[in-house]
Amino acid sequence: MSLQDKYQELISQANSAGVTNLQVREQDNVLYIDGEATAAVKDQLWSTYEKLDPEMRSADVVMNIAVADGGGGEQVYEVKSGDSLSKIAKNYPGVSWKDIFEANKDQIKDPNLIFPGQKLKIPG
Repeated sequence: MSLQDKYQELISQANSAGVTNLQVREQDNVLYIDGEATAAVKDQLWSTYEKLDPEMRSADVVMNIAVADGGGGEQVYEVKSGDSLSKIAKNYPGVSWKDIFEANKDQIKDPNLIFPGQKLKIPG
């Protein structure tokens, strides 16, 4: 049984949870899982791993999941020429242009009017 088979539940969860830049590779009898996710998703992945290998003794998985949202907070995006809220939202899985608009109502009155240099909060 390959390590990818052994940890298929973990890999499937990473895929369905929206881990970005997900890379799974097997090398020297170790399964490497790399990517970016929210802190909550990272915690869920570790819980799944703990269920599959309760004492974490196999030492056959290395999860390098970077926290994409700074630990649960908001990110800040600086508007560039040619940006729209829809275009910006495409960079953040699970975030719509409406989410960005709602998070920035203090500085955006019309969602069609944003300007280069504006710093927008991206909800986590």
